Parts: sequence; structure tokens; C-alpha cells
Amino acid sequence: MEPSKDGIDHEVVVNKNKRHRKEKPWDDGSVDRWKIEPFKKEDNPTGLLEESSFATLFPRYREKYLREVWPSVTRALKEHCIACELNLVEGSMTVRTTRKTYDPYIIMKARDVIKLLARSVPAPQALKVLDDEMQCDIVKIGGMVRNKEKFTKRRQRLIGPNGATLKALELLTECYILVQGTTVSLMGPYRGLKTARRIVEDCVQNKNHPIYHIKELMIKRELAKDPALAEENWSRFLPQFKKKNVQRKKPKKVREVKEYTPFPPAQQMSKVDLAIESGEYFLSAEQKQMRKDTAKEEKQLKRLEERKKERSAAYDAPEEKERKERRKSRKDGTEETKAEAKKLKDRLKEKDGREKGSKRVQDFLACV
Repeated sequence: MEPSKDGIDHEVVVNKNKRHRKEKPWDDGSVDRWKIEPFKKEDNPTGLLEESSFATLFPRYREKYLREVWPSVTRALKEHCIACELNLVEGSMTVRTTRKTYDPYIIMKARDVIKLLARSVPAPQALKVLDDEMQCDIVKIGGMVRNKEKFTKRRQRLIGPNGATLKALELLTECYILVQGTTVSLMGPYRGLKTARRIVEDCVQNKNHPIYHIKELMIKRELAKDPALAEENWSRFLPQFKKKNVQRKKPKKVREVKEYTPFPPAQQMSKVDLAIESGEYFLSAEQKQMRKDTAKEEKQLKRLEERKKERSAAYDAPEEKERKERRKSRKDGTEETKAEAKKLKDRLKEKDGREKGSKRVQDFLACV
């Protein structure tokens, strides 16, 4: 119950989810809950009970650079009470805790340092991981694509012309990105690492081009500046990129899809079974040899006959196509002439009949 200005007490409406919530003295806006407090020696004066160590291998081409840089790496790790060792015979780097080490998580940071050094990250950049606000991630992209040509093209797509795409991604995600061989090394805050990893995986798996992610991140950065849109959904402002269905090349040989049957195919007959079926299995060695010889002779005779036919074919006279055509034309001509002659005969008969009738009429008139 709270008294109002007019002196009447009104009941305060409380949300069901917050009915048991009480105000805490430390719960005020000035406290940054996401701030990582630095771990000091006073927090762990006794040190660690057990020794922890990590080792990683490095490629041979990094040996010369690591020799030059190793003193600076040793000094940086010594400040955090971490011992390190470079073994050029085995090609490995090792980090371990000492009795003076007080930070229990610093060994994990030292492990990340040697991992980044093995992946061709420069030493000054790799040593930044020792800070609490800096994290790292190594994305393995070698197993995402089987075809080597496709892999090189997509990796180059991530880098862009003269490294422009990679530089834009570094500015927008606030992460350091290095593409080396079959891995991508990332360094930055947690949120930036999550975004950068998604962009790298989408690019290599051919899900989305990095330029679309860059456009989206630029729009989000502008929207974040406006306090009125801080608690609103930004999906209406973001562009929707539709994937085009590119027609693939059709295969030359199309396999016929057979009807599914739950029964397995019949077992093929072995050589012994075939020999038993044909009766050859029960023949003696001499009979088998005779059978082979007769089959060979038959084959030779057949081949001789084919060769004789081929030789005799050279002496056969070729067919005269022109004469046949002439004969056909003559036959056709004779039939036409016969039809015309018949027509003429019919006409002549008609004329003869008319002349005879006129003569009879004249004879009758003369008699009268």
C-alpha cells in the first residue's frame, strides 16, 4: 500500500514473476557485471599444488623465426611465472607452471600462445592473448571441402582481392584474423570470435559469401548507434539474401534406378558348378585336351573361311546401279506409251463410226 497525493492508499500492482523479488543493496546501475577483474597475487598467496604443462609441435619452416623470437616469448611468460621450452630436435614447444605461479588459468593462456605461434601468428600479436579481455580460436577448414580446387577458391574468397575482405572483417568483428594453410587463427573478444567463426565456416562450406556478412555487420553497427532501436528487433532492417539455384551439369551416363526388392540377388555359379553342369568336370585329362584341340581346330577353320570370303570379295563385280535405274525408267516409259496408244485407237474408232453412218444416209437419199 502506497499513499498517493490525494491521501488515498492504492494497491501497487506487482508482476507475478517478481512478487518475491527484493531490492538488493549491491544491485545498482553503476556495477558492470561483465567486467573481468584482474587476478592478483593476493587472491592466491599459496600458489598451485600440482604442475600443469602443455606441448605443441610446429612446422619446420617456423624454426628460424621461433629461434629469433623465443627470448621475447620467454620474458613475457616469465612475468606470469610460466616456464617455457623450445625443442628444435623434436620440433615442439612446451609451457609449464612453476612454484611461483598464482593464476590457475594463465597456463591455458600460455597454451594458446604456443598454438598461435605454431600457426604462423607473429609473436607480438600472439602474446596479446595473455590479457584477460583477449581470447583466441583456431578454425580447422581443411576437412570441410574434399575437392582441393574448390578449397583454394573458397579460401581465396575469404581473403579477398589484396586482402580487402579480410581487413573489412577484422574492422567489423574487432578480431585479428590470419588464414594459414588449412587453419584460420582468430583473436579478439568472445562476441567477435563467435561472429568471425560463423563467417569463416559459411564461406568455406559455400553457405554464404563473406560480402553479405560484411553488409549485415555494417547495418548492425549503424543501428547500434541509435538508442531508440536498442531494444527493438533488427530483422526488418537487415537484408534478406536469397540463394540462387544454379543448374548443375547433367551427367553423361545416367544410371538406371532399379526397383527395390527385399530379396538378395541369386548367387553366381562357381567354375566348378559350371563344369559339373556342362559335364566337363567328369572328363579325364586326355578327353579335356581332345575337347580343347577340337574347339581350337573349329575356330581355325572358321577363321580360314572368313579370310577366303574376304579375298574373294575383291574379285566380285560391283552392282551397277545406273542400269537398274534405266531399266526402271524404260518400263515406266513403255507403260505410258501403251496408255497413249490406247487413247488414240479409241478416238479413231469413234471417227470411223461417224463416217460410216453419214455414208448410209447419203445412199438412202440417192435411192429415193
